[in-house]
Amino acid sequence: MNTKEQYEPMVALYRVWNERINVVSRKDIDTLYEHHILHSLAIAEYWHRYYPAEYRAWAPDCDSDYPAIPSEGVKASGARVLDLGTGGGFPGIPLATEFPQAHFTLCDSIGKKIKVAQAVVDGLGLKNVTCVNARAETLPGPFDWVVSRAVTSLDRFYPWVKGKFRRSILCLKGGDVNAEIAELVRKCRVEPGKIRTWRVDEWLKDEYFAEKFVIEIGKDYLCPPKI
Repeated sequence: MNTKEQYEPMVALYRVWNERINVVSRKDIDTLYEHHILHSLAIAEYWHRYYPAEYRAWAPDCDSDYPAIPSEGVKASGARVLDLGTGGGFPGIPLATEFPQAHFTLCDSIGKKIKVAQAVVDGLGLKNVTCVNARAETLPGPFDWVVSRAVTSLDRFYPWVKGKFRRSILCLKGGDVNAEIAELVRKCRVEPGKIRTWRVDEWLKDEYFAEKFVIEIGKDYLCPPKI
């Protein structure tokens, strides 16, 4: 992955735009890299561990220690990822920076937040990102993957994208995720075998990430990683 220094232009752009339109808590702006960029990149690390073939295809210059095991449906380029409820661009913009071979659609229903996301995308010169001010139900699908960061509860989020993904939904969540998953299974009739959780602190050894998770909701049953 890119180093902290390589993300300094992104941090600088958010500092400027956050003064105009508040998309990050002002008390949190000094920890933007640790609490927002790195947190977003937990999804990249999840792909790295569980989908190494996709990881290599989307980030051809990566230095991965995971074997590139063929995976059905892998797209070397053109994979479509929807970041729904992106706010100012998280997790979509950090992920798009890491994966130039995938295309990211950043969607939010609040126009001023998308304005910030678009300004950061333009400032960084990212060519693999489209920013959209829209509601989930109006988006044409399907996408290969859907990602989100603490948008709403899983049982509310899932119906918005149920028919809009081919592979999986990846949500960054915190707190009592077991209760949320139970509600998802009960209300949305998602089979437990299609759900997987991964603790972010397996990768980021920091107290801030102690109760944070990546939750995957697959289209099909999820198998253990082939490593």
